[in-house]
Amino acid sequence: MLSQYVEELEQDPFEVEEFIERLCWRTNNEIGSDQFDPDLLHETFVETIKDLKILQERQQRKCDKLEDALKDEQKVFVKAIDKFVAKHQISVDYFHQLDEKINSVAGKVIHLGEQLENVNIPRSRAVEAQLLLSHMGDFLMPGPIVNDVYSDKGRLFEAADIIQKLYMISQDLPASRFANAKKKIEGKYDEIEMQLIEEFATAQKMENIDRMKEISTILSQFKGYSQVIDVYIEQSQAVTYGGRDVFDGIVPLCHKNYKIIKQVFNAPDQVMSKFILNIYQLKINQFVQTKLDDRKDEGKYLKTLYELYSRTLKLSNELQEFMKESDDDLLQKLTANIFSSHLASYIEVESRSLEARCQLELRKFYENKNHQKKQVERFHELRRDMQALIGARTNINIAQIEDYGGETFLSEELAINLLQQSSCALERCCLLSKEVDLPRNILKLADILLRFLLHEHVDYALDLGLQAIPIAECKSTPQIYFFDVAQKCNTIVHLLEKTYNASVIPNVLSTAQYTDCIQKKRFYLESIETKIETGLERTLNAIFGWVKTFLQNEQKKTDFKPDSDVDTVASNACLSVVQYVNPLITLIQRTIDGENLSAVMTEFGVRYHRVIYEHLQQFQYNTAGAMCAICDVNEYRKSARPLQSPLVTQLFDVLHALCNLLLVKVENLQEVCGGETLNYLDKSVVMNFIQLRSDYKSIKISNSLKGISDQRHV
Repeated sequence: MLSQYVEELEQDPFEVEEFIERLCWRTNNEIGSDQFDPDLLHETFVETIKDLKILQERQQRKCDKLEDALKDEQKVFVKAIDKFVAKHQISVDYFHQLDEKINSVAGKVIHLGEQLENVNIPRSRAVEAQLLLSHMGDFLMPGPIVNDVYSDKGRLFEAADIIQKLYMISQDLPASRFANAKKKIEGKYDEIEMQLIEEFATAQKMENIDRMKEISTILSQFKGYSQVIDVYIEQSQAVTYGGRDVFDGIVPLCHKNYKIIKQVFNAPDQVMSKFILNIYQLKINQFVQTKLDDRKDEGKYLKTLYELYSRTLKLSNELQEFMKESDDDLLQKLTANIFSSHLASYIEVESRSLEARCQLELRKFYENKNHQKKQVERFHELRRDMQALIGARTNINIAQIEDYGGETFLSEELAINLLQQSSCALERCCLLSKEVDLPRNILKLADILLRFLLHEHVDYALDLGLQAIPIAECKSTPQIYFFDVAQKCNTIVHLLEKTYNASVIPNVLSTAQYTDCIQKKRFYLESIETKIETGLERTLNAIFGWVKTFLQNEQKKTDFKPDSDVDTVASNACLSVVQYVNPLITLIQRTIDGENLSAVMTEFGVRYHRVIYEHLQQFQYNTAGAMCAICDVNEYRKSARPLQSPLVTQLFDVLHALCNLLLVKVENLQEVCGGETLNYLDKSVVMNFIQLRSDYKSIKISNSLKGISDQRHV
């Protein structure tokens, strides 16, 4: 059992609960899985605990033996380590002694080398001087130079070293005695310099970086060193940059050549600056001038100018990393120099182009409408009022109203086109204008937009819309189109405000032009608002003038004072008016928005009520007629509900209560007049309605009105 316990205890990980479970399971299996003997289980636990104690004692003895053995081994290893430490110390001492000997020998070697160098330098200089004198002799002798060192291309570098030194020496020789020699040296100097440049160009074509670097180092001692830089730049930029578009390949070209320039030239940043300068002055300048040479189509010219300028600025930002030793704004100066002639006249071209495009859009719009723009008559309003007055007094319609078949001559599409054209112009203006000129230029373009969109289009359409409004109290059913005009005007103004807030205001904010900008826009908008208010006023006058005239002509006295009992239904005149008014209310809800909707709906309802109220006071009513009047008022009240005006609802409720006075029994009049609806009304209003009853005289004689006439507002 002990061996079995050892196996179970050595399991990793060891779980006490599992061990106990297994012990219980084995005990239960001995007596049968369906029986339980607690005594046997207790006995098993006791025996197991004893076995585990015995096992613990054995394991403890083993541990003690292992610890004793470990201590013995530890003593042995400590002694061995002490021996190794002693040997290591001896080795360190030997190392220090050897290092001192090496330093001593090195000092002696350096001293010896210095002595040898002091002896060798004068000797080397003497040899070099002798060699130069021998080569100098070749130039002092009459006739051509026949030394092989100058004719052998394999010795070009040696010849370059010699001729460079001879050239430096010749500068100090007196011209009177050595004129011919100096001339020969200068000629050979130029010849070898050109050969080196040609070799550099050849190596560049073969992409031999090492040879390019070697030749560049040699040429750096020559006076024409800048020529090799020019050759490198010319050959590097001779490749096609990016096909037809020069901008596409410039940045990759610069990255590629900058790696080569750092390996080849001693001052890579200066060379790279010249490399980029050449790109701007030759490649980009030529490309830009070619693209902008044609100014016949100013719209296309402006788009091209904006694109090229923005791409050049972007390129300048990308190439700034290569301009470490140049002015921070050198690339910006180069860009400004390239575009200077175009930017100087930009705003005049932009203004002229925007004005032309706006004129074209307006002309196309009116041509599509087959409309010839008219000059608004100065005294048209006065003439219209006079015609309306004469027509009202003579019953002759002499007013000529041209409504163009309901055409508003307003177009959201046209407005969007004008705003898009202006937005593009404003965007170009922000980029192409100088900072000091930007607010003034923005204001100039904004004025063009306001003039064409608001004055030439919206204001003109409002003038036509005002002329198309029927005169008040016209005989025929008036056709109302001005609500559509007002709706489109509001939509266009909202679109204009968005463009202003996005493209105009941010560029003039905190400048002297801001006040002028706001005032000009306000001037146009106030004119539009005034005309819209005038148009709405005239429209309501026309609507309810016709309602008044129609009811006067179509409402029969027998409707409210029939000779016999009739069906209590609304009169035909009432139904015709309601049929005319209901679509108008829907039209108002569709075309007017915001706070204006509530104001117009309320005013519409108040006038509607006033016409009906005044109309009903022109008749006398018997019982059947009063029922008809109440039916009419119910129809009017129902048609006014969509106006959603508490005031209008209250007015029609009061009118309905007043009409009830025409129907109630005499003995109930005082009670009805004292009701909640009529109690606050002036007694004269109530009495005026009671007087419309056909039995008013008999009521008055019977003194039934005495209490009512004494009523006061509570």
